[in-house]
Amino acid sequence: MAGGFSKDGAVSEQIDVSINDAVSQIHNRLPDPNRPSAAECDECGEPISEARRRALPGVRLCIQCQTELDKQQRNHMLFNRRGSKDSQLR
Repeated sequence: MAGGFSKDGAVSEQIDVSINDAVSQIHNRLPDPNRPSAAECDECGEPISEARRRALPGVRLCIQCQTELDKQQRNHMLFNRRGSKDSQLR
């Protein structure tokens, strides 16, 4: 049942959109296995080990640069873009 100005299923729709956004963000961070791995890091130019290139086909960053990128992206994900009161109370 909807209350106020919200329509029926609005909460479910918001949850679905939030989940889809999170999945899309994670999917976009994965290397493209159809693209060849870089021999050198796109960010710093250091060589990428053969073991890393075999383990992650399509990898473009060395471990250090990938770790730094992951930290930056994690910091941007600490807030709720949709402004849900429930998530702000946690």
